[in-house]
Amino acid sequence: MAQENSQYGWNKDMDQSLLLKLRADLKTAMRAKDVTVRDAIRQVMSEFPKLTVPLTLESGKKSSRLKKEEEMTDDDLLSIIQGLVKSEKTVLEFKKETSSEYLEILQNYLPAMADQQAIKAWIGENIDLGSLKNSMQAIGPIMKHFGKSADGNMVKAILKEMAG
Repeated sequence: MAQENSQYGWNKDMDQSLLLKLRADLKTAMRAKDVTVRDAIRQVMSEFPKLTVPLTLESGKKSSRLKKEEEMTDDDLLSIIQGLVKSEKTVLEFKKETSSEYLEILQNYLPAMADQQAIKAWIGENIDLGSLKNSMQAIGPIMKHFGKSADGNMVKAILKEMAG
């Protein structure tokens, strides 16, 4: 009754939040005794305490409290997963490896990244690079449009290429 990894993952088109999907996948992985997926999802959940809400106490001191589950957004969780992906890639680079099962599981929960053609097309349609003093001024609107589905370094490289 082992589940395939393709069963796991999330995208914005699903009718449930990322948090609910992670919980459901954790349950499925535990039932299927899929230790790798179970541990990867638990690793993501162990990062939840990093999600906080800033507070100002009556004394004027700044503090924060943990976010309640209903306050956690998909973007909060995507940020956590992207951080874990980034650190895993660093570890793999150090080991001179290209991928790992853990990395692939995490990437199933991230939105598909925008490719160079999509970013270039959007820039061509929406931004007049000639009107800007510096092409790097376009990074803000581009990243706002693509959000977490665009790599900032790739956007920077595309802008340099288009301006040059």
